[in-house]
Amino acid sequence: MAKRFEDMHNIAWCPGCGNFAIRSALAGALEDLGCRNEDVVMVSGIGQAAKMPQYIRSHYFNGLHGRALPVATAIKAVNPNLVVIAEGGDGDMYGEGGNHLLHAIRRNPDITLLVHDNMVYGLTKGQASPTSREGMVTPVQVEGVFEKPINPIALAVAMGAPFVARAISGDSERTREIMLQAMQHKGLSIVDIFQPCVTFNKVNTLQWYHDNSRYLEETYDPTDRAAAIGRALEELPFPLGVIYRDDGRKSFEESQAIYRRDPHPLVGRFTPMETVRELLREKA
Repeated sequence: MAKRFEDMHNIAWCPGCGNFAIRSALAGALEDLGCRNEDVVMVSGIGQAAKMPQYIRSHYFNGLHGRALPVATAIKAVNPNLVVIAEGGDGDMYGEGGNHLLHAIRRNPDITLLVHDNMVYGLTKGQASPTSREGMVTPVQVEGVFEKPINPIALAVAMGAPFVARAISGDSERTREIMLQAMQHKGLSIVDIFQPCVTFNKVNTLQWYHDNSRYLEETYDPTDRAAAIGRALEELPFPLGVIYRDDGRKSFEESQAIYRRDPHPLVGRFTPMETVRELLREKA
């Protein structure tokens, strides 16, 4: 039944790319969510991961590099009834879109952010991304990467993002479960997904991700923020699963006075022209 959300038209990913498994998990999670195709909006920027909306049967908006989150926030604000998903790669979301990520965490819109983390720029021929490991040699960083990689999970937990998780493309079923939890959670949900770039990253392969990550134990409590920060800082192995969740934060939409007075989506409201003219006269 997940094929209801799958569009097989002209998929432009390399054979073996982790994006295929992520797409399968996403289609399954949307099916599990029980939503209609027309109630889903996907928003992306630029990159291989950002092509995902073209291969899912839903509404979608492709924008500028790193600019998916502001658009997704606006779409959710005018129609809170939609399932809104922002999707992109580690370069798109943590590099070009890094500042938008910080303020999206502050605003807390009720959207799901899926980041395909392959530790390289997979569209623009393999230069280092914000998550590339120190020492990685690329066609641009010929002597190896010297910067410290960003830790998006620790950053998100430290800033109080209400749902923070990490998944791996090689385990489609668990990734599907994590995506479903993210979409069901009220507020900004961030899922960092390890996936191989089979063309431009020969170091961080799928086997490398499996060897260097492990799922959190079943007794782990994701509501303990102090513990979550500690787990988020763990590396080699990296923790997988829901690392932090806070069910108490109000979403961006719930915080707007216009929705406290009237729960109907802005997109469906009608404002008489005389009311508009009156508002303009007041501002003149």
